[in-house]
Amino acid sequence: MLSKASSTTLGILCGMGAGALWGLVFLAPELAQDFSPLLLTIGRYIAYGVISVLLIAPRWQVLRAAMTGREWLALAWLALAGNTLYYIFLSSAVQMGGIAMTSLVIGFLPVAVTLIGSRAHGAVPLMRLLPSLLCCAAGAVCIGWQALAVPAQSPITQLVGLLCAVGALVSWTIYAVGNRHWLEKLGAVSAQDWNLLTGVVTGAQALLLIPVALVLDHTHHDAAAWMRFAGVSIGVAVVASIVGNALWNRMSRLLPLTLVGQMILFETLFALIYGFVWEQRWPTVLEAAAFVLICVGVISCISAHRTQVEPH
Repeated sequence: MLSKASSTTLGILCGMGAGALWGLVFLAPELAQDFSPLLLTIGRYIAYGVISVLLIAPRWQVLRAAMTGREWLALAWLALAGNTLYYIFLSSAVQMGGIAMTSLVIGFLPVAVTLIGSRAHGAVPLMRLLPSLLCCAAGAVCIGWQALAVPAQSPITQLVGLLCAVGALVSWTIYAVGNRHWLEKLGAVSAQDWNLLTGVVTGAQALLLIPVALVLDHTHHDAAAWMRFAGVSIGVAVVASIVGNALWNRMSRLLPLTLVGQMILFETLFALIYGFVWEQRWPTVLEAAAFVLICVGVISCISAHRTQVEPH
């Protein structure tokens, strides 16, 4: 049995790992830019579903016996909010508004989740988290100021991209809170099995989207483009959905919700780093300031929680 301090340390490391892997998701729409967000979503989650089915097959009978209709319903809406809708919104935002602008909005996730988590019994008082939240918000504003000052697209396209990013923010906030709730309730299902079950349901949802994509998308792609699309889809499914989600679920069982919210900042940081490497440039002054503010915010939040668990 881990002590509270050890659980916090392990949870933070899992959160950092998940953020490093999830940050790669922001590159996927750039790597397969000639494919629509809907097709990118279908490709990623069909791959996620197939891999999940293969990995969970040996334990399927045991897990099915441990699941009721309520758990399957929860998986359905969690898969929709945290995977299907979120990735459609995210891919659209990256393609229309750029990685930096999308990172801005996603950077507000910790604020939303932490504010919700602060209402839980035994949570760190909100006033103690205020410095962390202010640093997080200031860092996100720096990123947004930089992104909106030099729009990569027309103003209307940029606005639609911003709205898509807000949609991603809302859908993933719902997922983060709901997923944490169900992981607490389900003691008989491991964090990794819950991730794989989510993958099975998400894959089924992706299959249902294929007819929609056939109606809406008439773009012709050659064999090389489809091979690149398949490679990106499988890569994102393995790295982000299988491994990244497993680390996130493990972290969600180790950390309080107020600290869980802060861990998403690592996705923002790594997404920016990958974006700079992809664009082959150094960060601007505003982007560097955002880096520092976000790091200070995370360290401040961790410090507040360490103080909470230390014996008096």
